[in-house]
Amino acid sequence: MDKPNVSASQKLLHGIEYLLLGIITLATIIAVGQEIYTIFVHLKVQIADLLLLFIYLEIITMVVVYLQSGEVPVRMPLYIGMVALARYLILDMKAMTEWQMLAIAASILLISLAVLIVRFGHVKYPYEKNRRGTPHP
Repeated sequence: MDKPNVSASQKLLHGIEYLLLGIITLATIIAVGQEIYTIFVHLKVQIADLLLLFIYLEIITMVVVYLQSGEVPVRMPLYIGMVALARYLILDMKAMTEWQMLAIAASILLISLAVLIVRFGHVKYPYEKNRRGTPHP
């Protein structure tokens, strides 16, 4: 394969990458607007609403970090998972059995431990540089 084709395919893939990041960002902003609209219509803010807004914030932060460094830290999706499980637990607690609640709480604990392990690994064994030449966050 010649070099111009590789360069053109890389440009195409980067274009697709940025297009998808734009779509993710736009969809997240629309979802934030819809959630804020729902809060104003009902004149009521619940913890589940705040957790959902926090999930949206984490998604936008993940896009920003990806644009700055070229990589998504493993911890960010883990944070989103923990908040999503906490939100699920809060929303459906009345319909859950004790064992289901314990399973979700244990899942949150396991993800928290994974975050600690990943963080310890980053401190103890830091990356040299990412693909864009800047240190990892």
